[in-house]
Amino acid sequence: MFVVVKVVNERFVLIADGDLRKIENPKMKNIRHLQITNIRAEDVATCLARGELPANHVIKKNLKRIQEARDQAGRGSGDGEG
Repeated sequence: MFVVVKVVNERFVLIADGDLRKIENPKMKNIRHLQITNIRAEDVATCLARGELPANHVIKKNLKRIQEARDQAGRGSGDGEG
């Protein structure tokens, strides 16, 4: 899972995960190759809105929180088998 840290143009964005792909060296990706979730990493968005680059630990913390929320939501929608 990654966060978009910068929109380069209408086709490309820069992404980072704060771990393997750090904010100092984000990966350029074609948006057609990404799965959009419309989930906002609030702390990362706040830093970017102030014109600052978020620290790698902030990105990792936000992605972990998002993943845990997705996992929690997934457990709540069981199919009755067990």
